[in-house]
Amino acid sequence: MKKAYFAISYSNRKLFDNEVNGLLNLFKKYNIELLVFVDNYTFKKDQEKEMMKTAFEEIDSSDFLIAELTTKSIGVGIEIGYAFAKNKPIFYLRKKGSEYSTTASGCSNTIITYENEMNLVEIMEKQLKIILKN
Repeated sequence: MKKAYFAISYSNRKLFDNEVNGLLNLFKKYNIELLVFVDNYTFKKDQEKEMMKTAFEEIDSSDFLIAELTTKSIGVGIEIGYAFAKNKPIFYLRKKGSEYSTTASGCSNTIITYENEMNLVEIMEKQLKIILKN
């Protein structure tokens, strides 16, 4: 089974419930595990090193990384940089009208600008079909 690591800001995660749930359902349809790191792990303030070690291990075990950066996030930027260094394909997601990250786009294989959850799922489904052919 293929696995995708989903990077999103912990502090803004709840703002993207519709998008995340839409992607979870889509990936399930294609038998791909979508690991939403901030939904699957909880760390205390003094566990920063353990958190990053765990995040890097999960990225290492993933086939590709999806980064939601409608709202910029240093943590997601670090995850993108790590995945880039490990030659993982990276999908940079952002809502139309949000600030564009040249750093994220410079590391990404695919940039997806979407209008809403349905539009995101539609675009991502096309990308998944390409991934699964390879």
